[in-house]
Amino acid sequence: MGRVDVWPGHWWPLGATADEDGTNFAVYSRYAEAVDLCLFDDDGTETRLPLTETTYHVWHGYVPGVRPGTRYGFRVDGPFDPHRGLRFNPSKLLIDPYARALDGDFVLSDAVFGYPPGRDDTVQDHRDSAPYVPKSVVVRDDFDWGSDRHPKTPWADTIIYELHVRGFTMRHPAVPPELRGTFAGLAHPAVLEHLTALGVTAVELMPVHHFISEPDVLRRGLTNYWGYNSIGYFAPHGRYSASGTRGQQVREFKQMVKALHEAGLEVILDVVYNHTAEGDETGPTLSFRGLDNPTYYRLADGGRRYVNYTGTGNTLDVRNFPVLQLIMDSLRYWVTEMHVDGFRFDLAASLARSMHDVDMLSSFLAIIHQDPVLSQVKLIAEPWDLGEGGYQVGEFPPLWTEWNDRFRDTVRDFWLRGRTGIRELGYRLSGSSDLYQDDGRRPYASINYVTCHDGFTLHDLVTYGTKHNEANGEANRDGADENHNWNCGHEGETDDPVINGIRARMKRNLLATTLLATGVPMLSHGDELGRTQRGNNNAYCQDNEISWVDWENADTGLSAFVRGVIALRRRHPVFRQRSFFTGTALSGDGVKDLAWFAPDGSEFAPSDWFDSQARTLGMYLSGTTLRQRDARGRPLRDDSFLLVLHAGLEGTTFTLPGPPWADAYTVVLDTTGHISTPPTPGEALPIPPLTLLVLRAVRT
Repeated sequence: MGRVDVWPGHWWPLGATADEDGTNFAVYSRYAEAVDLCLFDDDGTETRLPLTETTYHVWHGYVPGVRPGTRYGFRVDGPFDPHRGLRFNPSKLLIDPYARALDGDFVLSDAVFGYPPGRDDTVQDHRDSAPYVPKSVVVRDDFDWGSDRHPKTPWADTIIYELHVRGFTMRHPAVPPELRGTFAGLAHPAVLEHLTALGVTAVELMPVHHFISEPDVLRRGLTNYWGYNSIGYFAPHGRYSASGTRGQQVREFKQMVKALHEAGLEVILDVVYNHTAEGDETGPTLSFRGLDNPTYYRLADGGRRYVNYTGTGNTLDVRNFPVLQLIMDSLRYWVTEMHVDGFRFDLAASLARSMHDVDMLSSFLAIIHQDPVLSQVKLIAEPWDLGEGGYQVGEFPPLWTEWNDRFRDTVRDFWLRGRTGIRELGYRLSGSSDLYQDDGRRPYASINYVTCHDGFTLHDLVTYGTKHNEANGEANRDGADENHNWNCGHEGETDDPVINGIRARMKRNLLATTLLATGVPMLSHGDELGRTQRGNNNAYCQDNEISWVDWENADTGLSAFVRGVIALRRRHPVFRQRSFFTGTALSGDGVKDLAWFAPDGSEFAPSDWFDSQARTLGMYLSGTTLRQRDARGRPLRDDSFLLVLHAGLEGTTFTLPGPPWADAYTVVLDTTGHISTPPTPGEALPIPPLTLLVLRAVRT
């Protein structure tokens, strides 16, 4: 590269902004003493250009002739005083926090660390890290969105499907090999057909921000598969691109979103703003640490150590304006430029911490609440972190929904362990009013799930009694020890038809409970296909057939069952309540909007809710008293249904309530397939062990 001029440029917008004549670069660093922009030719030759202009602690300059596709980074000099949190080191090439794309892999070399091998982090290392870290890429994309529109599915009608871009498509036989594991692969018609036929309304993509593998994982010969180790909050993950990593991944991601929207599916991103891939003081220097360590991270011990609310070594300091701005700019970018429909915030409680405690009036929550863009998209909190007081289920403010782990554990315990109380189950089935009603939220604040990426798959939940994580290289110490699971009498796979029959029934019970409970159901990808991880309940580092969906050996019967239950939910608004139940008769027929029945056919008495031995429950949902109207204000009416849940290991009988509840019943769903004759009101209906029934109540 010949002589290059650097014009003053402008301090805003941050990042690299290309026009017809060149590119403006702007990066924040309050404590830096010098910042070099580093441009890289295709052969790796580096040209360093000092940025001498600073405005509001933003270092900026305009470089004529720099085109989209150019690779770049920063080197920042300043005080090196780890005891005060200052870790400037111009030997380390730094990723632009606002880079729209990243090119190249992270290579585990001693040079990526700020200290020499065998020394501690207070000794500065002077080796050049540039050959070993991803390069930022100048991107200017004029993608034609055409008539693309956000589907804007109402929360009450939403069914979420959590999936991994790579793992979902890597073994799909209809996806061309060169597209498997990529954004383009996810947009393939065969993949879209499966999602639309299943009936889900939104895909929740596990992290697609550019991420790297942790050094400790690489040393074990493994890689980070899940992606909860972000380093580029504006950049689609390069490895998920089939078309290239010099900006092509941006266009490919947009094409994927457009295809999903055309199929009627919303796109929700699982985002990790609570920590970065730099880890604690022993981790690599890749971006934020070298740019402005005291601004970006929560520090302790005078500044040398990192506050670790996340369990990953560091915590981003959202109390500082530049960090809050980075997160908000990133979120708006993904909505306005990439057209995504919402976000699931990993360890969201850490983002809401003020000085130390989780604060529901924090700046992070307040600014999202008033933002004209972000307040209109789907917002999902993982409502906890690993710090003291971090468990905040039920505490997030209006606009937010939450992963409801109390639903997960209660439903698992009821069906698999026989340990949950009927009272707790009643709350979870009816929308968790005890968690969400008092702050003005609706039943759809509860994201109901029994499995997700973290933990056993549904198949493994009923196949393994203990975790089998030996492949992770951590002596099976990683992953949760308590999983609320049951192996149905045999550890691992078996040819025993009795045990396999029980397992098949339990999977259907768990799925039907999730899909028909009030709230927003979420499925984990491949559960409907019988996906197994061979007992691994922490497959974060298994980018291989342990994690990838096995389409060739899919359980087609289970998949058909899930399609049927989802279709039932989507046909009947009684399963998609937008208001909490009252438990009273809202019309003159004396039928309550929600009623609970004991096996003898009587309504639950208050004392019944505290019967610790109860394993059978009837839940009556009235369709004639829906507290919702259609878009033109007309009252909605629906059929009424009786759900019977029996988690006992022995059969029982359930007397079906007669008038005014029903004059007759028809079987809509039976997870055993044993009930062949139409049940009659007043009849003591035989119920096989471990059964879920859905009966339509006929009133004449």
